[in-house]
Amino acid sequence: MAERPTTNGTEPHSFEGLLDTLDELDVPDGYQAEIIRGNIVVSPWSKGYYLDVMELVCEQLRPHLPEEHRISYGPFLYVFPGAERAYGPDIHVGHRNISRSTSNRLDGEALSFVAELTSPSTWDDDLSDKVETYGKAGVPVYLLLDMQEEQATVFWMPSAKGYESSCSKPFGEKLPIPEPFDCVLDTTGFKAP
Repeated sequence: MAERPTTNGTEPHSFEGLLDTLDELDVPDGYQAEIIRGNIVVSPWSKGYYLDVMELVCEQLRPHLPEEHRISYGPFLYVFPGAERAYGPDIHVGHRNISRSTSNRLDGEALSFVAELTSPSTWDDDLSDKVETYGKAGVPVYLLLDMQEEQATVFWMPSAKGYESSCSKPFGEKLPIPEPFDCVLDTTGFKAP
């Protein structure tokens, strides 16, 4: 299987049609599917050491979560109907009510934090399309961990353009995470082994 096959040229004519196709898609083990720019995009799952990084982020943010919020990582699909996107962020934070649903399509606009760990196949979308979509949807904080460049960037102040503010630090340094978390993320241990 190619690293990023899409349904380009064969996709349904509506976002709902794409979501229905995504529901029925038999994604091979080791791959995940998202809806990006009107296409179903299939990408390989993360490298093993990404799990350590995701756990380090979760451990550090957990004490600073807003009340009744939960942090998690894993394959959950968050839908952004206004942007006609559906993403499976690597790390996600939202009120506990977000997951009290029998649907596999969760409300992306209810998220308070997302983090993406880039791979060569997702880097472009994580740095462009997702910055714009998460910001326009009002997600307060987006953390981009560029695993290839070994750099962490936090985006905040969502707006109609994406995000108004950002701050970047190389892995190994401390990165301020703005409200509603208002803490510092130590990126020591984020580099590849």
